[in-house]
Amino acid sequence: MGASLSNLTENGTDNGGPGLGDIPESCVACVFLYLTPPEICNLARLNRAFRGAASSDAVWEAKLPSNYHLLLHLLSHPDVYEDLSKKDIFALLSRPLPFDDGNKVVWVDRFTGRVCMSISAKAMAITGIEDRRYWNWVPTEESRFNVVAYLQQIWWFEVDGVVKFPFPPDIYTLSFRIHLGRFSKRLGRRVSNYDHTHGWDIKPVRFEFSTSDGQQASHECFLDDIHQDDANGSYKRGCWIEYKVGEFIVSKSDPATEVRFSMKQIDCTHSKGGLCVDSVSIIPVELKERRRRGVLK
Repeated sequence: MGASLSNLTENGTDNGGPGLGDIPESCVACVFLYLTPPEICNLARLNRAFRGAASSDAVWEAKLPSNYHLLLHLLSHPDVYEDLSKKDIFALLSRPLPFDDGNKVVWVDRFTGRVCMSISAKAMAITGIEDRRYWNWVPTEESRFNVVAYLQQIWWFEVDGVVKFPFPPDIYTLSFRIHLGRFSKRLGRRVSNYDHTHGWDIKPVRFEFSTSDGQQASHECFLDDIHQDDANGSYKRGCWIEYKVGEFIVSKSDPATEVRFSMKQIDCTHSKGGLCVDSVSIIPVELKERRRRGVLK
């Protein structure tokens, strides 16, 4: 059976019929245009024609975002990478590319070729961040930036940020990544502490964003509602939660889209604390939905 399979993938079969190796490389390349990059790489192992098609610039240019040249300029010495094959450029851009002093990263999703972005709390304006009575920077492996902002206690809670970037045409969703309580490792186990966690069940937090072409979205929610969580059988404490603010549409990369976003609870009648702020993500809506359903890992 193994020999038969080997013959099938090369030229001809045992009975003299055609095999996969007889398919012209150009035809294989046309089929690859409808497959995902991981599927293409797996099929490249079948035979020489498949391997040649899997290295075709035409195939991989179709998988790259339309403005991939602009992404290359985030790298040092971008001219060096222009001479790479399109397959190598895809592999390069599918790794996180840091910019803005490493506080923002952008990458190409390896399944879909769509552009994703993450913005660290370090790149945001946080009220009171300089005063260690209120905020601390906590190193952690649970953030792609290896650090999160931890709020001990404050009355005026406000986090603002802005990014200007030539996003390729798509529909994007913007979300804040937040954790109630402070977490650490003890004897190899992850533990959460809620000594400072308070005030988030009194008034809702308001999330907002606006774009340079006039799109806006806002959303309000209670970050901590223990009684409601008990009723629903879900708990917001002790885990990272992405709070979706809304969606915006990019129709063209030029000019670059500016997005301003914020998270605030500025009712000074009560204090609040015990909250970790990690990052803001900007990800294509379709990609986020597919990940939520478990289609992409």
